[in-house]
Amino acid sequence: MRRRLLALVCVSAFLLTACGVLPGTGGSDRQTVTVWLMKDSASQEFLDRFTADFEHDHPDLDLDIRIQQWTGIGDKVETALAADDKNGPDVIEVGNTQVPQYVDGGGLLDLTLEAAAKWGRDDWLPGLSEPGQQRFHQYGIPWYAANRVVIYRKDLFAQAGVTAPPRTRADWLAATEKLNSGGNQGIYLAGQDWYTLAGFIWDEGGDLATEDGGRWTGALDTRAALRGMDFYRRLQALGDGPVAADEDHPPQAGEFAGGKVAQIVGVPGLAQAVLEQNPALEGKLGFFPVPGKNESKPGAVFTGGSDLVVPRRTDVRKGAVAVVAALTGAKWDTELARTMNYVPNKAKLAKAVAGEEGVAAMAAGAAQGRATPSTPEWAAVEADNPIKGYMTNVLTGSDPATEARRASRLITEALKVAT
Repeated sequence: MRRRLLALVCVSAFLLTACGVLPGTGGSDRQTVTVWLMKDSASQEFLDRFTADFEHDHPDLDLDIRIQQWTGIGDKVETALAADDKNGPDVIEVGNTQVPQYVDGGGLLDLTLEAAAKWGRDDWLPGLSEPGQQRFHQYGIPWYAANRVVIYRKDLFAQAGVTAPPRTRADWLAATEKLNSGGNQGIYLAGQDWYTLAGFIWDEGGDLATEDGGRWTGALDTRAALRGMDFYRRLQALGDGPVAADEDHPPQAGEFAGGKVAQIVGVPGLAQAVLEQNPALEGKLGFFPVPGKNESKPGAVFTGGSDLVVPRRTDVRKGAVAVVAALTGAKWDTELARTMNYVPNKAKLAKAVAGEEGVAAMAAGAAQGRATPSTPEWAAVEADNPIKGYMTNVLTGSDPATEARRASRLITEALKVAT
């Protein structure tokens, strides 16, 4: 009798669809999209809301979001892209500057058509979108950004008679000179903070390396890049930052928390680390974008953040593209920015974070954001970074042009594999 009843159910259901695969019942017509996201990129509460909304709008899809650790993620992603495994990821969050190495391996789906026709590629922050491109093809889709701003002591600014945050580099130097007195450091800027230097170089029209016909060449010895280094030298001298170390040695948050530093350059979230070490600074910290050469726009900054990519081998292409479209679209991208204090992927969405001073400053700078040279071999440059040694040598009195030529040769040698 039980078999007869089951048979009748199946026959009846077949009039609508195949037995056991009614839409929305968890049958075989439902597909699972496996998504790898990095730890702390999004809160669990955000992911729960997104999943419920997405699955409601896509009744034929289930989301399986798996949180990954940053440590060792490069090898793990490379393995997943090379594997012919239906249980592998269909969407992966990757660091924006990591995209070129995955594109180079041929494992990513080309999303140029969707990016241009549906997702507003021309409006994306360049620091997120450019690393995701190769020869005008779009593989990495911008998700969120974070970049450096100036974190400052409002009380020390007032004591020095600096009534408003500077908006030009000339005003920034003048204000920092005033702040660098009475036992206070005008700014704590480590000698090897090469990400901050890169912004000054870009502002001058220079670059860290340039590409011509597939050949990459170090570019620190150009006149524009040397002007950027000269500004860095003058600014760094208005404090006691170590010339032979970067911003993490010692951690600059601890130096700022000591109470004698007027400014540092870092992501806004660094302020929380400062307050944890010195709660007395509560209410005394402010933020402004890194100043540019003139008041028309903030200075260029290195843009960090994440892109979303789709493995070429995915067997749920339509579902994977739908997930990328939803996560990077205006609704959920601005919601993520509000929830996690990020910069949205388009400058016109920055109003979503306008109420938070630090994030608003970051968003203003992100509009001028850039990324490191878009080649998978850039990792070889950072592994034994000649830019750091160049900076220290200049700050200790060596001839800038000579040191820039030497560092540029080392960058070129590290990038030769890409030719």
